Amino acid sequence: MGRLPVLALRAVLAMLLTGSVFVQAVMVPLLAADLDGLDPEYAYLRAPLLLIVFLGVVTVEVVLVCVWRLVTMVRRGTVFTHAAFRHVHVVIGAVVAAALLVFTLGALLAPGEAVAPGVVLLVGGAGVAVLGVALVVFVLRMLLAQAVARDVEATQMRAELNEVI
Repeated sequence: MGRLPVLALRAVLAMLLTGSVFVQAVMVPLLAADLDGLDPEYAYLRAPLLLIVFLGVVTVEVVLVCVWRLVTMVRRGTVFTHAAFRHVHVVIGAVVAAALLVFTLGALLAPGEAVAPGVVLLVGGAGVAVLGVALVVFVLRMLLAQAVARDVEATQMRAELNEVI
């Protein structure tokens, strides 16, 4: 992989990580202050909503760090090793956790009149979409497994050929 695409991707990842830290440090406390004025009937939603937002940002940060490490492996030419699977597994786990957080948000908003039923349906659809991303990453993990197996096989064949020659 060329140097320019790696640098561009790292710049984007760094900006996203900086933005996510800003959201955690500034926006979540501002959201907490806004939710202080919540109707007393819905005050029970304050803490779970803040926790879901905070943990959602954490899942994004975990994915960003793992992608950074995978890009580093690509740059070094070591991505087709078993070490890459650890990062891919963490990405899958983080995306599934994010989907569970979205479903939890929908479950919190469903009872009562806090939001319209259509909003709960949209949140459920977003949860399914996030779960779909986890499945896409899982399929890509299977492709990585095939590539690693082919790489190991090619290395063994080269070694055998070198012995013959």
